[in-house]
Amino acid sequence: MKLWGGRFEKKTDGLVDDFHSSITFDQRLYQQDISGSIAHATMLGRQGIIPQEDAEKIVAGLKEIMADVAAGKVQFELDAEDIHMNVEKLLIERIGDAGKRLHTGRSRNDQVALDCRMYVKDSAKEAAGFMRELCETLLSIASAHLETIMPGYTHLQRAQPVTLGHHMMAYFQMFTRDMQRMKEVYAHADVMPLGSGALAGTTYPLDREYAAQLLGFSAISANSLDGVSDRDFVCDYIYAASVCMMHLSRFCEELILWNTHEFRFVEMDDGYATGSSIMPQKKNPDVAELIRGKTGRVYGDLQGLLTTLKGLPLAYNKDMQEDKEALFDARDTLVKSLVVFNAMLASCTFRTENMERGAAGGFTNATDAADYLVKHGMPFRDAHAVIGRLVLHCVKENKAILDLSLEELKAFSDIFEEDVFEACSMQACVNLRDVPGGPAPARVKASIDAGAAWLAAFAI
Repeated sequence: MKLWGGRFEKKTDGLVDDFHSSITFDQRLYQQDISGSIAHATMLGRQGIIPQEDAEKIVAGLKEIMADVAAGKVQFELDAEDIHMNVEKLLIERIGDAGKRLHTGRSRNDQVALDCRMYVKDSAKEAAGFMRELCETLLSIASAHLETIMPGYTHLQRAQPVTLGHHMMAYFQMFTRDMQRMKEVYAHADVMPLGSGALAGTTYPLDREYAAQLLGFSAISANSLDGVSDRDFVCDYIYAASVCMMHLSRFCEELILWNTHEFRFVEMDDGYATGSSIMPQKKNPDVAELIRGKTGRVYGDLQGLLTTLKGLPLAYNKDMQEDKEALFDARDTLVKSLVVFNAMLASCTFRTENMERGAAGGFTNATDAADYLVKHGMPFRDAHAVIGRLVLHCVKENKAILDLSLEELKAFSDIFEEDVFEACSMQACVNLRDVPGGPAPARVKASIDAGAAWLAAFAI
């Protein structure tokens, strides 16, 4: 008979047991669930709500169950529905009637809310740790390529020269924002709902603050209805995971492009590429493509949960059971993607000669040629028009700007002098962009140093 079955005259239909049960996926909450129960039992004993002797038996029994589950010695039962009922059933079987006192002053509603908050806190901290490792890889690559010139793009057209170090630091900024988002997720989840009961609290003199202290929470929920029905923190985690996956996907898209024969900016390590079953020459960036593809499923996790929650009246509804599979899938996908992406990126070989050759083509120094005229007195809009005509001429002649002689340049403006060749070189185009946030090597080095200091200070 089920632990809640006193009001019922017949057994739950087998189809309902299978449909209703969540133990197949929520068993991964066993550590959070048992830890929460240990704190609850400890508090009950301290408050004199249950005999201290029973509280000690419960705590000892729960610790034993925790160890047995971790060792793979426990087989959870579908009939017991979820991780909460499974643990309680095991406890009663092992310690007898004392185990029946565990659920005093508690509902599965505040119990599962507690478990989920603890899981999200753990997951946010975990994700931030993997993001930190990726950021460290980016700092390493950026440091090694402060002066490696490459084309920067807008509209996927060569635009202006930058450096590979500068490009890597752009992604560093993205992932540090992801770390900060996970820190905020942790803070939002760091509110203990235990004591909210089913929806209206309890008549027992619970010490919620003490239980929160035992479990490492910084605050307790302020409203019992909200305490059991709030899943904003789950949405927050999946949103943060979605944004991070978007950043990974953008990075993957660039690596996929750079890996093509048309770009040849990067060579994927053999350990992170695959071949074709029919075309022997192929070396496919499947890891990057799969991360790009998995981004969509995390978006789906977020959209699915938001849709589930949007029409729910207060307080708890069974629909909310659907939060866990979305949360677990988002967590698993994010962690696996971060780990494999970091390893793939660290193993890449950057073809710096092709990058520098790419920067020299496509008129990436056209803006600098216009700036040259401006610095010699010409209004920018006039300079823009002059260089536009100059580029058109070069396109027709299949030449780069600096392939022209000074005499040819003067045909477009008498302002041009011999120093234009130095002013519009790739090195000058990068080095003269010596503004905060710019690609000049000294600025990128300062950004790397600031980034390293930020990582060292970051903590959840």
